Amino acid sequence: MQPIFLTAEWRNLIMANYLIAPEALKPYVPNGVELDLWQGRCYISLVGFLFVNTKVKGISIPFHRNFEEVNLRFYVKHHDGEQWKRGVVFIREIVPRHAITLVANTLYGEHYLTLPMRHTWRQQSGQLEVGYEWKIGGQWNCFSVLADPQAIPLAEGSEEQFITEHFWGYTGLKGGRTSEYQVEHPSWRVHPVQTYRIDCDAARLYGPAFAEAMAQEPFSVFLAEGSEVLVRGGRRLGAKAS
Repeated sequence: MQPIFLTAEWRNLIMANYLIAPEALKPYVPNGVELDLWQGRCYISLVGFLFVNTKVKGISIPFHRNFEEVNLRFYVKHHDGEQWKRGVVFIREIVPRHAITLVANTLYGEHYLTLPMRHTWRQQSGQLEVGYEWKIGGQWNCFSVLADPQAIPLAEGSEEQFITEHFWGYTGLKGGRTSEYQVEHPSWRVHPVQTYRIDCDAARLYGPAFAEAMAQEPFSVFLAEGSEVLVRGGRRLGAKAS
């Protein structure tokens, strides 16, 4: 088992899930993994949430403890010879801190982008409002929901469980190599979403294939409560875990 790299809380995760043709994702699938479908459907997910109390290798870095992230991801699986591991691949991750982008892109081969960001959390009149915004090309993009303030447990075998319970991350590296890392968290409760708003310059951020998919209405949108999480250090596929 790899040592712990990062601990944090991930809170109020909004997830908008779009259908996309599997062929559109093939150029982004790292070696050694394959697409993971749910009931024959291939998804990409726009995800917005807040990092809280972040520590890297047990150290709290000033001005980098609490910050927003918005990412676009899809779902894969890898068989390690004994079991299937269900994971995600990120197309792009937006954060408001340059240092996070530098470390993630340089050391881990990720695809982070630094942009101005802000968020809204508000509960009133029997509604929970959660929203995340990021500024690109001089325009604020947004992703927000109004939801029931009462969270409910995930249903076994549900779409929400499929989306939230992929506990591995995979990244394609230079030379055709693939990095794998593990994320640990308990099962999350979800807030039923009443209405949502998505205003995202997908063509500029992700390219035409993803913009086409995201021009359609999402297949589903939900709000996960979140929890404490830990992220273990990465390893190359084919290497033995310590």
